[in-house]
Amino acid sequence: MPDVPDPATILIVDDDPALRRTLELRLREEGFRVLAAANGEDALATLAVARPALVITDLRMPGIDGLALFAAIRRDFALLPVIILTAHGTIPDAVAAVRSGVFGYLPKPFEAQALLAEVRRALAHAGDGGAQREDAAPWRAQIITRSRAMQAILDEVEVTAATDASVLVTGDTGTGKELLAQAIHDASARRDGPFVAVNCGAIPEQLLESELFGHVKGAFTGAVRDHEGLFRAAAGGTILLDEIGDMPQLLQVKLLRVLQEREVRPVGASRSVQVDVRVISATHRDLAAEARAGRFRDDLYYRLDVVHFRLPALAERREDIPLLAGHFLGAVAAKYRKPVTAIAPEALALMARASWPGNVRQLFNVVEKCVALATTPVVPLALVERAINRPAEDLESFDAARRRFERDYLVQLLKLTGGNVTQAARLAKRNRSDFYSLLSRNQVDPALFKGGSA
Repeated sequence: MPDVPDPATILIVDDDPALRRTLELRLREEGFRVLAAANGEDALATLAVARPALVITDLRMPGIDGLALFAAIRRDFALLPVIILTAHGTIPDAVAAVRSGVFGYLPKPFEAQALLAEVRRALAHAGDGGAQREDAAPWRAQIITRSRAMQAILDEVEVTAATDASVLVTGDTGTGKELLAQAIHDASARRDGPFVAVNCGAIPEQLLESELFGHVKGAFTGAVRDHEGLFRAAAGGTILLDEIGDMPQLLQVKLLRVLQEREVRPVGASRSVQVDVRVISATHRDLAAEARAGRFRDDLYYRLDVVHFRLPALAERREDIPLLAGHFLGAVAAKYRKPVTAIAPEALALMARASWPGNVRQLFNVVEKCVALATTPVVPLALVERAINRPAEDLESFDAARRRFERDYLVQLLKLTGGNVTQAARLAKRNRSDFYSLLSRNQVDPALFKGGSA
């Protein structure tokens, strides 16, 4: 595990003073520097003047609760890891938070060692960008992640790969379905056999049967020689039927027979041929809904859906965005032989907030555009904004932007004046009463700025 910076600063947010004090003592005993806040409002004020390496927050608090605090942190400090503390009854909320990008959660009461292990894990990922472990198994080396949702999938992949069970991989376009299928193959005993991927939606219907199952010479016009087909080409290995939801129904019947009998009959042949192949299917469609609607054979669906992996959208695994962007940057820079070595922090923060409707594929495309157009070793914010070309609905509303500017302006004034409200009000050309109202409305406490700027 990478060394943790010494001393790392941790911000604790909890409205229970006893628990807050217990956490402070335990973390300080381990050599960490600790900041504490009694509620979400105080936490945001603290974050305005300090940059902790980690935030630990209670889920249920009056005012700004843990989820609202996390949303604010993700907006303004996209790469700052957050751990949520939760009582038993709120665990489903915490799990939902993890899916939205929270680093992790700890149920109350928790053991000291469990707390410290989670803290060190978060700090290690923050310190090294969450890079893959060097001792990661080779089959998972190409899947760049620290997302709990993805880790859970990979744990199940390792178990599934030991069998020959049919696998269905679903997920939005660009989420990495073929990459996961390759990982299943690489983790299996078939790893030394071929991995053959075929896009069922990209091959004309009249040619798909021949491509999959082969044909004999003279079977149709243009069949000038025997063709073994992709199922036989994948013998001893794995075949990926990508976009299986686009397969014509007549061919679905023939595929069902292949799965049942483990043999294929080439077009024009009078005999079937045994095949030893594992079948993985992938689609962006909801096959269960397609089967209910009669557009996909339900008996084939049940044959394909022995084990089902649903890949999360990139927006559901935002903690992976910096990892993936860095990985793609290195690969593309090497490909183009350009000395581009990093993405500016504010540009990376924008990436972490973006909506990514095209998922990982879109992220790669954006990084490739940035590297191709970069004129400096560090990719600037303007270049990322141009590459993302995000639609207007992704932009902040005018009121939200005005509130953010107002709060940032007040924070800068108080930093400049060391928390002196009179001087800050004078610089802002506002009377003290109005200035105090502004501070109250933006939940900024001048006391936090006493003693000079942070």
